[in-house]
Amino acid sequence: MAADIKNIVIIGGGTAGWLAASLLAARHGAAPESGLSVTLIESPDIPTIGVGEGTWPTIRDTLKRIGISESEFLSECDASFKQGSRFDGWINGASDDSYLHPFSAPINGSAADIHMAWKAQANRTFASTISVQSEICAHDLAPRQVSMPPYQGVVNYAYHLDAGKLATLLTRHATEKLGVKHVRDHVTRIESHENGDIKAVGTQNNGLFFGDFFIDCSGMRSLILANHFNIGFRDQSHILFNDRALAVHIPVEQDTAIASQTISTAHEAGWVWDIGLPTRRGIGLVYASEYNTDEAARKTLKHYIQKAFPAYDEGLNIREIAFKSGYREKFWHRNCLAIGMSAGFLEPLEASAIVMIELASKFLSDNFPKNREMMALMEKRFNDLFSYRWGRIIDFLKLHYVLSKRPQPYWQDNRKVETIPARLRELLELWKYQPPSEVDFPHREEIFPAASYQYILYGMGFATRIDPSLRPLNGAEIAHNISLIKQQKRKLIAGLPSNRALLSQLHPIAELQS
Repeated sequence: MAADIKNIVIIGGGTAGWLAASLLAARHGAAPESGLSVTLIESPDIPTIGVGEGTWPTIRDTLKRIGISESEFLSECDASFKQGSRFDGWINGASDDSYLHPFSAPINGSAADIHMAWKAQANRTFASTISVQSEICAHDLAPRQVSMPPYQGVVNYAYHLDAGKLATLLTRHATEKLGVKHVRDHVTRIESHENGDIKAVGTQNNGLFFGDFFIDCSGMRSLILANHFNIGFRDQSHILFNDRALAVHIPVEQDTAIASQTISTAHEAGWVWDIGLPTRRGIGLVYASEYNTDEAARKTLKHYIQKAFPAYDEGLNIREIAFKSGYREKFWHRNCLAIGMSAGFLEPLEASAIVMIELASKFLSDNFPKNREMMALMEKRFNDLFSYRWGRIIDFLKLHYVLSKRPQPYWQDNRKVETIPARLRELLELWKYQPPSEVDFPHREEIFPAASYQYILYGMGFATRIDPSLRPLNGAEIAHNISLIKQQKRKLIAGLPSNRALLSQLHPIAELQS
């Protein structure tokens, strides 16, 4: 009988390493005598990139799973509430060019019926017609009341956060409460069994660490998957052109409003992100070096900051980040699984980085192989599922570009047929005659379901020509629910606190700055 897998060694910290360690330890018990032994080896002087400050609503379940309270998370991570993403200037760059992708699902009903009911409304956006969240976001309101139970809201929500502080919180929680062993050292070599499995990793100061299963969270270096196993990289830069980012943090006053959504503003060769936290705004510019010089990108970023903060004249500490969009040909190979940037990296347009870490870690936690025989079976299942997921993220990100009417060469080239994935091209043809629906996205845990595609398509003016002879299945019910949304908006605007007010009630602002 094959021996049970008991010892897990994680290479690399950051959000990926510590979320993986925490989810495994919380589910399986990180104690040698009763459960898995989880050891995380983290280089003491390699900084994390920390671009991703946005999350998806899945993060609430993740935090509950590992036993971190919402109030502790909000306080320790300088976090705020996120209810979606707003896109400014993506259609044509006009002053009124703006639409919202909210987190709340549309009202119940078939996609075709909802579409017909929306079109019957005079001059109303898709998001504002079928979701209350657009109005909540427009007023910088919180998704919940202070009296509500933790992790529950009147609308769906996630968070904006300080990625460095999240890693610090996870480190403390995993080591002090979940039994994860933490080693700060450099990995200098990898030793293998005769069959090719990894036997141990060697460190500079602490010798060998033997394991039954290894998790590669070493970032873009991908020490095990790429450097040791030579697993290839599927370059997607022919689809997603951006390969550079500039990032900066701007402090804000304690009485300023905190936006309820990530704001993504298009420019002539990419886009700018703007994320509001209680003590600062995280602002960054993503661009394609083939279409924009580094100097021009800096000027665009500084112009955006000067417009948003006219009185801000201090020197900017701008971080420069180079990346290539793509993912590994395999993520799980033999007794090693790559999670985070060691598995792949895409531009942070829809905050997919942290949710992919969550999904990979939850898969491993919920399906952890008991022995080597089971490991081989789980390897194929994981690789098939996550190859599908990476492909769907790329489709969804590309969707934002192909619908734009902006005239600059960058945007024109993004609309060229040869840069659009075949599956997305096929769906765009289909959606000319019927809206996106669950039939188009059959997986139970789609990262971006049909509703997300509807928000982007119709926010950017895509035309679906439904057969006028089609008779609604539940038109009266949908019309009634749309009228209820109007009433709910008024009640919520009157009853919900601002993001700033709620965060101040949940934890004193002084704690954030300590």
